[in-house]
Amino acid sequence: GADGSTVDVVIETVATGVAVPGAYALMGNFPNPFNPATTIRFSLPEAATVRLSIYGIDGRLVTTLVDEVRAAGVHDVVWHGRNDSGSGVSSGAYFYRFEAGGHQEVRKMVLLK
Repeated sequence: GADGSTVDVVIETVATGVAVPGAYALMGNFPNPFNPATTIRFSLPEAATVRLSIYGIDGRLVTTLVDEVRAAGVHDVVWHGRNDSGSGVSSGAYFYRFEAGGHQEVRKMVLLK
């Protein structure tokens, strides 16, 4: 902290021995750039309602990949470069927004065809 003290990040473990993440976090998608699909990974320190949405460079919503309660842990979601109607989107930059437990994060990815 500001007084020079260190802050320990506590990672709790559940009975199965799987580490529970200490914070809400959105990791970079992989691969990036991608074609035809990319995996978006996020972590939840507790069960929470998660919304993971893809937006075009113009700010328009392309599709919502997740809009539901997910358990604590690390989650992988695959996007196949399709919009809400199932059509493939064009090459270019896209943004993905992660919202959970009051946490919000946005990252950029590139689809190359």
